[in-house]
Amino acid sequence: MQLNKLDSQFLNYLIDAQLAPGARVPTLQEIGGELGISVGKLREQLEVARNLGLVSVRPRVGIQREPLDFAKAILPSVLFSLGTGEATFAQFSQLRRAIETVLWPDAVALLTDEDKARLRQIINDAWAKLHGEPKHVPNGEHRQLHLHIFSRLDNPFVKGLLESYWETYEASELTRFASYQYWLDVWAYHEKIVDAICEGDFDKGRQLLIEHFDLLPT
Repeated sequence: MQLNKLDSQFLNYLIDAQLAPGARVPTLQEIGGELGISVGKLREQLEVARNLGLVSVRPRVGIQREPLDFAKAILPSVLFSLGTGEATFAQFSQLRRAIETVLWPDAVALLTDEDKARLRQIINDAWAKLHGEPKHVPNGEHRQLHLHIFSRLDNPFVKGLLESYWETYEASELTRFASYQYWLDVWAYHEKIVDAICEGDFDKGRQLLIEHFDLLPT
């Protein structure tokens, strides 16, 4: 693979050194001496890597390689584009729908009995909030349910995109003024989706998923 498009000697060094997540990264002075690059230039590149979530810098620990978190890399760009109006939440939502619809068969086939029990618990927690006194909107459960359905997929890009969607969903406040009936309808669909998953009727679950997308306000 050609890595010159990274345009970062620091990131190229991490790749060439094959530093695994959790590994200590040499100091900038050590890297600069090895590569013949100024510490000032490396410091700028280090800050970019920190913003991408690829490394962390802690007192008495130094620079440490972090696991890939694709959401950290794309979420600032997504939020910025929505803030400037260069993109819309509807466009990002369309991408999320495509991901969940296409990858549904692979995702649900990987769910374990423990996962299915967890999904049922999320449903119960959501209904408890909706029927409690006072009533509460189960926003956290909404996010948990969808992310858990796709949690077994071994794809960091999918995970990052879906996590970014839910961060953006919360920031958009799209359902801030949604009626109580809206939430009842949404969770009625969620319960039927989980029932279909637990019964092994994955095609039915996918169809319900697609139908429930249309409940989202515009």
